[in-house]
Amino acid sequence: MTVNATTENPDTRDLAAPPTGERADLLTMLAKHRHFLRFTTRDLSDEQAGLRTTASELCLGGLIKHVSATERGWVDFILEGPSAMGDFDDMTEEDFARRADEFRMLPGETLAGVLDAYAEVARRTDQLVATLPDLDATQPLPKAPWFQDTHRSVRQVFLHIIAETAQHAGHADIIRESLDGAKTMG
Repeated sequence: MTVNATTENPDTRDLAAPPTGERADLLTMLAKHRHFLRFTTRDLSDEQAGLRTTASELCLGGLIKHVSATERGWVDFILEGPSAMGDFDDMTEEDFARRADEFRMLPGETLAGVLDAYAEVARRTDQLVATLPDLDATQPLPKAPWFQDTHRSVRQVFLHIIAETAQHAGHADIIRESLDGAKTMG
């Protein structure tokens, strides 16, 4: 079964009753790991959010941009299928450059703007977690060297978003501790 975004618009469904069960669990885990990621940027300036503090190319603002773009892309995949992700074999140098810009703060970008964009992506995802009719619905994955399976269910996509967010929250914690000694926990 595939997701058909045209048969039922999640934006128009009644959200009066809060999600329960599995959907509530997914939302709780997403909120927890998003909090840890955002918390690493507390009290930072735009300049600090763009600093590389480790051997990695990563900075805090760039990590949040990357997590936002990744989450947005996977939600688009749920709604639109593999075409939302593009074709890896057709990527141009410009595509790779755009992707690299996801990992850094660019001139004119602010930490507040990056966090606001992330909050908007999170609202959209949370609404889908709460309202999509079938977490077992699947989409075929586009061809890419990192995909071992051929399809992914809505549930698997949401679990992947949680894992991606948690992984990058850990990266962000190391970057922040390297910046000024501040820790998320401890």
